Amino acid sequence: MPTFDLYAMEPPEPVRQVPASGAARFTWEYDDGRDRLLALYQKGKDKQWDGQKRIDWELEVDPYDPLGTPDEAMSLYGTRHWAKLTEKDRGELRRHYASWQFSQFLHGEQGAMICAARIVESVPDLDAKFYSATQTMDEARHAEIYGRFLHEKIGMLYPINDNLQSLLDDTLRDARWDMPYLGMQVLIEGLALAAFGMIRDTTDKPLPKQILAYVMQDEARHVAFGRMALRDYYRQLTDAELREREEFVIEGCYLMRDRLRGVEVLENFGIPKAEAEEYSEQSEFLTLFRKLLFSRIVPCVKDIGLWGKRLQQAYVDMGVLEMGDASLDLLMSEDEEIAEKLDAERFAAEEEARTAEVRGAIDAGRAAGG
Repeated sequence: MPTFDLYAMEPPEPVRQVPASGAARFTWEYDDGRDRLLALYQKGKDKQWDGQKRIDWELEVDPYDPLGTPDEAMSLYGTRHWAKLTEKDRGELRRHYASWQFSQFLHGEQGAMICAARIVESVPDLDAKFYSATQTMDEARHAEIYGRFLHEKIGMLYPINDNLQSLLDDTLRDARWDMPYLGMQVLIEGLALAAFGMIRDTTDKPLPKQILAYVMQDEARHVAFGRMALRDYYRQLTDAELREREEFVIEGCYLMRDRLRGVEVLENFGIPKAEAEEYSEQSEFLTLFRKLLFSRIVPCVKDIGLWGKRLQQAYVDMGVLEMGDASLDLLMSEDEEIAEKLDAERFAAEEEARTAEVRGAIDAGRAAGG
């Protein structure tokens, strides 16, 4: 079924065109790269996987509770509207929320694919071009997987959120070659990792857990790539150039914080926009959710050398400054371990089932022969 038949709200245009600026850069040095980036490039090659085969698409998903979302996590919970909803209505609300959330993941992955391709085009160093080429393939795989999950398991999509679209547009319009790194690798990927992680660690549904764990294993490499490349480059910039990038980060962080309201979902249920925004802001669960979403961004921004007073004050205002002391390396290694453990558990269970099947066949043969 065509995707446009599944949208809960009609997208504003079938194809969005964003005028891009900046130079494509060739390099004629083919044998002089940074060992760290070349090692990450090798890891990117070694870790390629097929979303059609690694993920168990036979697992069933209840479209009316695809993530096992508790009542308290719904922004309408405790309001006058919640009491009026039937159990069927609440199931439909869960479906819409999951559709909205995974639709933003899907659109963000397409944006990441485009930004990674832009990095291949514009970055001056060949080692970075090599790695970005593997990331472009990773992002294509992620978009494929999220698209399939939404089409086959939920049966509904939402258009891209305005704030996410705005940040993507700003990232792609900027002519400076480092901006796709900063906008995508640090801000959008960092926020996505935190969102993926919170769902991965709380859902009891095996299919979305698989999807998120395996995607996060890739994304951990992508953020590491952005950190390496930007940390090296930003050491060379003037204070004025650093402040320009900090302004971009501040604006992007506010956009991303405001993106995570899901107001469109409540509007689809007949709730006026102003009231829907109020419920989203007052929800204790969503307030905590929005704060935790910066757990990957803040330490990364600090690590690459963007830590001026105005940026720190913005993080104070958001209540996330203390996250700058978190260990990104520890978080990323945990992402790798969780995906590998999930693989080991799944394959061990499959091997055990195959062994039992063979033993059953042998026993049946013996019984027939006796």
